[in-house]
Order: sequence, then structure tokens, then C-alpha cells
Amino acid sequence: MLGSNYVKDSVNPYSIIQRAIDFILIQSLLFVSALFYGVHLSNIYIVLGLMAAVSFSLFAESVRLYRSWRTGLSPRLARYTLASWIFAVFVVVTFLFFSKTSLYISRITIAIWFVACALTLVGWRMAFRQYLFSRRRKGFNTRKVAIIGLTDSGERLANEFADHPETGFTLSAFFDDSQVECADKKYHQDLKGDVDTGVRLAKEGHFDVVYIALPLTAQIVRIEEILRALGDTTVDVYVLPDFFTFNLLNARLSYVGKTQMISVYESPMNGLSTLAKRLEDIFGSIIILFMIALPMLIISILIKLDSPGPVFFKQKRYGLDGKSINVWKFRSMTVADNGAVVKQATKGDTRITRLGAFLRGTSLDELPQFINVLQGHMSIVGPRPHAVAHNEEYRRKVDFYMLRHKVKPGITGWAQINGWRGETDTLDKMEKRVDFDLEYIRNWSIVFDIKIIYSTIFKGFLHKNAY
Repeated sequence: MLGSNYVKDSVNPYSIIQRAIDFILIQSLLFVSALFYGVHLSNIYIVLGLMAAVSFSLFAESVRLYRSWRTGLSPRLARYTLASWIFAVFVVVTFLFFSKTSLYISRITIAIWFVACALTLVGWRMAFRQYLFSRRRKGFNTRKVAIIGLTDSGERLANEFADHPETGFTLSAFFDDSQVECADKKYHQDLKGDVDTGVRLAKEGHFDVVYIALPLTAQIVRIEEILRALGDTTVDVYVLPDFFTFNLLNARLSYVGKTQMISVYESPMNGLSTLAKRLEDIFGSIIILFMIALPMLIISILIKLDSPGPVFFKQKRYGLDGKSINVWKFRSMTVADNGAVVKQATKGDTRITRLGAFLRGTSLDELPQFINVLQGHMSIVGPRPHAVAHNEEYRRKVDFYMLRHKVKPGITGWAQINGWRGETDTLDKMEKRVDFDLEYIRNWSIVFDIKIIYSTIFKGFLHKNAY
């Protein structure tokens, strides 16, 4: 009988040590920087040090920096570490700016500290990672792997092992009942027998890890039989999700009391991730609103001079969890459709004002939405909100459409910077937009948000489909 915790989270045995090292390094390097520049550490420095350490930890948790990186890529580990520190620097600088305490500290000392931490936090991780890799290349801490199911998922996993020997995983064999169907597979020569043979060899201790790569949709009964048989072994057993499971929205472990389950459709925004995302939106929207206050005032005046009507247009759209919100925009049309039927703007649309054409083409009409972000109704990055009428239309036509609303809508998004913005005059266009939106939700991290914001600045404002 299965216990109450029949699925265990992947644990990094060094995570607690890594957290402690990061905290100590951030504090110690601040002390060393002050000592190097001959500055006395007052209380404000101690506050900045603690603020940076906490901010770094929050961001690091949101991008799962402290997970096991045995099979992760070094450049990604370095990027995530550096991005976590950049976020901490952003929080510190914002605090100094708004509290006006920068007059009481040495800016050279803080600058030295920023650079030293960036180099050290990345450097010690890379050094420790290379040490582990070198040990595995020498044959230490290696693990023999068997894969049950010569499927596409199984082959993808085998390719990863072959491409990254430093992870210490060595493919020993494939096992599959469909001998004939596997004849044209890349790893056919590694096929050592049927599934029962693989289970028997695992029981005899020939493998350290067994991966089950059978398609869940067709082999659920067979997988259960294999799992029960492997329950009589000491090997680590993993089940690879098939194509359909890969497309589930943010599948993860969850609990009801002590009962454990796999969530299928769930928002990635929970716990520290929610806090990190909200801090990103608050600090980002405040800074941007300060920067765009004058341009917004000028645009408001031009709108009043260009055509009669209000400056702002508020349209009801779906927000987080499908709840109705009012999205702010600069008025760019002579009409204000906000009912059960909303006609999308088309090329050469006569409803668009002269100034409105420019505003829509440059995305300047969306600047007031930073007010929505500050209010907490939207995020800077997320799936673009659609009119309620369009939501009701497409939720019946596009699979998983409403899953876009598991996160807050955004001013810019992954779909927009990949060209899927503007008029959706065909169902295929909306399906592609939804595909990119769900990909964003599945892979969300603050690093991903920064990438999208960066791309938006350099290529996202102007687009041929924006009219």
C-alpha cells in the first residue's frame, strides 16, 4: 500500500549550504568593500546588506536557483545567479532613491560591493559545479541508467545523457515490448530485451536508475504493473511525461492535507513567486510611470485637440482567474465598443483617429496600463488581455484558451514579441497566440520576464500587425 508521501520532490542536498554561503558572501563582501575603501559601516549599510540578501533569496527561489543542477546547463545557472543579484541591486538602488539615504553612504563602496558580489556569487557556483563534474568524469558518483520504452521521450532523454557526460548518468540499456516497432529507432542497438527483462535486471541490481518512457495515454495499466514490480527493488524510478503531459499547464506536486497529488492546471504564481512577481510589477511600474509622466501628458493634450471625446478608454477584459477588470488605454478610435460584440481593428479601419493610428502603431496607446499594473490588476509581462466578447468567442474554439487567465494579463508578452499581436482574423492566429501564452506560463520566471521586457524595448513596440 502506498504511503501518504508516495511522490518525493527532487532535493538538492547542498541547497541549505548554498543559501548560507550566499547570505554570508553578500554580507562579507559589503564589509570587505567598506574596508577596502576606508569607510565605516553604519546602520544604513547593515540595512542595505540585509535587504540585498533577502531580495537575492526571493528572486533565487522564484527561479529555483537552489534546485539540483546535476542535469542543468552552466550558462543558465550563471544567468539565473546574475539575474538574482541584479534584482537585489535594483531593490537596493530603488530604496536609496526613494528614501534619499544615498547622501549618507559611499557610492564607490556600494559600486565595489555590487560588482564583487556579482562576480563572486557566479564564480563560486561555477567552481563548485566544475568540481562536481570533474569527480563524475573520473567515475565518481556516476549512475547506471535503464530506460523502459524506446519512445520519442526515451530517445530525447538518452540524447541528453550522451550530450552531457558530466552529469554522471550512463545509459546501460533500453527495454521495450514492441521489438518490431523499435527497429527503426536510433537506439535500437541498445535494446536489450522486453520490459519484463528490464524489471528482472533491475531487481538483480544492474541499474541505479530506471526511467519509464511509455506513453501514459495508452500504457497506464502497463506502467502500473511495472511500478509495482520495481517496488521490489532499491533503484530510483522516474516516469517521463509523454507529449500530452508535457503540454499540461505547470504540472507540479500539490497536497490536500497529507494527501499528495499532481496538479494539472495551476498558476505558477504561488508563495515567494507571487511576491517576487508583485515586487517586479510595483517597482517597475513606479519607475516607468515617473519616466512616461510627461509623454502621457502631451499625448492627452494631443488627443483632446485631435478629436472630440475622452482621453482615456476603459474596456472590460478578463483578468486573473477570469475576473472582469477595466483596462486603461489612450482613446484611439471614434467609438468605444465595450459590449457583447466588439469588432477588432483592421488595416485602414475608418474608426481609428489620425492620432490614434500613430498611437496604436507605436503601442503608445497602452501606456496608461501601467496604472493597471500599479493597482494590481495587470502585470508588466503576461498574456495580453482580450475584450470580453473575444474571450467568449474563442474559449469555445481554441483548446485551453481560458488557461491564459491563470496569471495576470500583461502589457507585453511572449506572444507579442514573437509577432503574434494585432488582428486575429483567422483561428490559426489566435491558436498560435494562445500557444505562446501557455508556453510563457509553463516556463515563467523573472529571468524570462526580463528577457521579454528587453525584447519589447528593442523590437516589440513597432509591428506590421499593430493598427
